[in-house]
Amino acid sequence: MLDAVRYLVAGGISWRVMPADFPAWARVCAFFRRWREHGLIAEFHDRLRGKVGEREGREAELTTGIIDAQSVRAAATVPAASRGYDGGKKVPGRTRHIVTDTLGLLLAVAVTAANIGDRDAATGLLQGLRRLHRDITLVWADGGCTRSPADWTREKLALTLEIVRRTDDMTGFVVLPRRWVAVRTFAWLMHSRRLARDYETLPASSEAVIRWSMVTRMSRRLARPRAADRH
Repeated sequence: MLDAVRYLVAGGISWRVMPADFPAWARVCAFFRRWREHGLIAEFHDRLRGKVGEREGREAELTTGIIDAQSVRAAATVPAASRGYDGGKKVPGRTRHIVTDTLGLLLAVAVTAANIGDRDAATGLLQGLRRLHRDITLVWADGGCTRSPADWTREKLALTLEIVRRTDDMTGFVVLPRRWVAVRTFAWLMHSRRLARDYETLPASSEAVIRWSMVTRMSRRLARPRAADRH
């Protein structure tokens, strides 16, 4: 069943298209929905993230994070009530808001309609981050999280939101300090064909698929021998 869900995230677009040696799509979908509703996908993801951190020699308790957002087009099956239009990026669909650690591993994720601004989405996302990771004190963000969210996170969550800005002399695509880590995570996610667009009816399912994509990446990372072990 794990392999069947991995197949759908990595290469399948329709839940109904399944190889002959996998269970029926309805059964796979039922398991996926049950795991999502009971928080098992999130728990599985978080345990693997801890294993990757240990392998990389990182401290168990995290103190910093990076927040960013990516707008993607939504499929026709996505309900109008949970989709919108991102005027800045000119994308109709949904926006993925994530917080990563300094390795680019996912700490928190929220999927909203694309017309929900970064500042509005950051409020709920950072509240969830604070509940899950009590030791984080600093989060790097882009200019979309200026003013009220930065003040609010400092006063209410005891989090410092440090804005990484583009300077006036920057033109075209620029790799910004710290924020490039979250940008790389979005690039990792786009390797999963199902995440090329948002195909999910529920935003919660979109969040679960994002976590599952990261589960696949982390599993492969843990399966590879470390450089020290190859010598």
